[in-house]
Amino acid sequence: MPAPPLTPGALAGIKVLELGTLIAGPFCARMLAEFGADVIKVEAPGGGDPIRQWRILKDGTSLWWSVQSRNKKSITLNMKDERGRAIARQLALEADIIIENYRPGVLEKWGIGYEQIKALNPAAIMVRLSGFGQTGPMKDQPGFGAIGESMGGLRYVSGHADRPPVRVGVSIGDSVAALHGVIGAMMALRHRDATGGRVAGEGQMVDVALYEAVFNLMESLVPEFDHAGVVRERTGGALPGIVPSNTYTTGDGENIVIAGNGDAIFKRLMLAMGRIDMAGDAQLARNDGRVPRSAEIDDAIAAWCATHTIDSALATLKAADVPAGKIYSVRDMMSDPQFLAREMFEQHHFSDGTPVKLPAITPKLSATPGQTRWLGPALGQHTDEVLASLGYDAEAIAALRQAQVL
Repeated sequence: MPAPPLTPGALAGIKVLELGTLIAGPFCARMLAEFGADVIKVEAPGGGDPIRQWRILKDGTSLWWSVQSRNKKSITLNMKDERGRAIARQLALEADIIIENYRPGVLEKWGIGYEQIKALNPAAIMVRLSGFGQTGPMKDQPGFGAIGESMGGLRYVSGHADRPPVRVGVSIGDSVAALHGVIGAMMALRHRDATGGRVAGEGQMVDVALYEAVFNLMESLVPEFDHAGVVRERTGGALPGIVPSNTYTTGDGENIVIAGNGDAIFKRLMLAMGRIDMAGDAQLARNDGRVPRSAEIDDAIAAWCATHTIDSALATLKAADVPAGKIYSVRDMMSDPQFLAREMFEQHHFSDGTPVKLPAITPKLSATPGQTRWLGPALGQHTDEVLASLGYDAEAIAALRQAQVL
């Protein structure tokens, strides 16, 4: 299937400066780039963003990089040199949105802090992602996703009750913080445009702390503890207090999620399993009656799953209108009809012609969808182009490169 023609995205014309490395800030900027923003990523000369060398590599560069930095322009600046910082300040003053995830105070030392930029451009929007936010007694501590996930409550409730907490298999804390950064940036942009736009509008700082972004996902933890003194604990694959909703293993060794927690759904599940006794048990007709007997119910479902293959279990449950699904590996995803029908994979090529699939861009917008214009760039690939747009001629750029500013 040929690639769709490139069209202006929803954020076409929006200039973004990305200052930072690894996951939270770059993921935030990535989403803006996917929807048409002109994103300039500043990297250190020589090595660049460490994520370039993370996990599986292709010709020395991470495959992750092709996704995390798609549509971005990479320039190299030595931020230890005042000339490099001066260029970064110039870019910051021209940007609609500045995204950074350094430790609080670093940008201020470089003369690019929010108040310093705001004094010259009141319409500037700065998204600041850090471990603990820009204020408070922990603000100067280094922030990592694992710490944010732990402090924000996610790790405590993840895993089995008789074992230590576990991590989710991806960098969820960083990614959730990045999504909060995107949401905050869009709100701030809407406010800026409503108050006068790029020239006269009111900008603001979006302060995202990793632990707070995770904490924002913690559902009813706070009122449950404050009102009822309940501390939610780890429950493995089960959904706490809602029965049955758990993960089970089929006879062919696959894992299946079954959500039979609605009252009518539970009855249909039991009938499909041949457990007429449980389907007709008055105590089990409502969730509050099922919760005390959750182990008994889970044992019955597990025993039934063990006698079926994943395909036969799914077919039976689908016929009974019981929500259920296989737990997918990436191998399952790549051939799944739903993924394919929704065009969730994009075919691209590396510079040497090697084909590679990337995840498609979400969310799907009907009028201004996101698009992959190019894969993650080579280190400093756009340095000359960006500096030329700032008024630097070839001789000046060569001199900066000779002085190791670039």
